[in-house]
Amino acid sequence: MAAYVVVDVERTDLERASRYSEMSGPSVERHGGRFLARGGAISVLEGGWHPQRVVVIEFESVGAAHEWYHSEDYRAARDVRKDAGDWRMVVVDGV
Repeated sequence: MAAYVVVDVERTDLERASRYSEMSGPSVERHGGRFLARGGAISVLEGGWHPQRVVVIEFESVGAAHEWYHSEDYRAARDVRKDAGDWRMVVVDGV
């Protein structure tokens, strides 16, 4: 069953965040993930959530998403983004 990684990002260091993006994109693809949304315009429909940037990544399963997140290449990307902002990330089962 497909699974989705949903990321709410507040970037504070755009240069460092950009380097992270350059590394994280190929990492996602290497681990079978596919970006469904990566930034772009946001329109709030309800509530008080006003994210700066939202990313949605599809993986074939929750296990595949966890394998990507804990992989050596993604760990290196996370190290690059240290102090570049706040990343809030969840993985959810698809239907």
